[in-house]
Amino acid sequence: MPTRKAVIARERDREKERLELLQGTLDVLILRVLIFGPQHGQGIGRAIQQNSGDELLVEHGALYPALQRLEARGWIAAEWGTSTNNRRARFYTLTKVGRKQLGRETTKWRRLAAAIGRVLGSEAEG
Repeated sequence: MPTRKAVIARERDREKERLELLQGTLDVLILRVLIFGPQHGQGIGRAIQQNSGDELLVEHGALYPALQRLEARGWIAAEWGTSTNNRRARFYTLTKVGRKQLGRETTKWRRLAAAIGRVLGSEAEG
């Protein structure tokens, strides 16, 4: 069984290897999480991390400004509620406009990923 020190060191190394989000990526990930229903900020961050296989870690300093930006655009709505641990929290929901935007953004990101894959694939073949 690894020592506590070894586990902490391994986790630190893992955090260094996590992928940084490209500009605009966080918005589409937030919209995607909210398609499954209302969620508070910490829950959104946790869902992104878990669904990425722990590759993406969303910092609070990036998450909350993104939530405010999406709310200002009308893509999400927010209201106060009580979390499962009985704390007051803002719960975010996807709006109709946000659902349409998610479709557009998903299409763009899939095209971008495919294009990058083609470029990287051609290098591997050469």
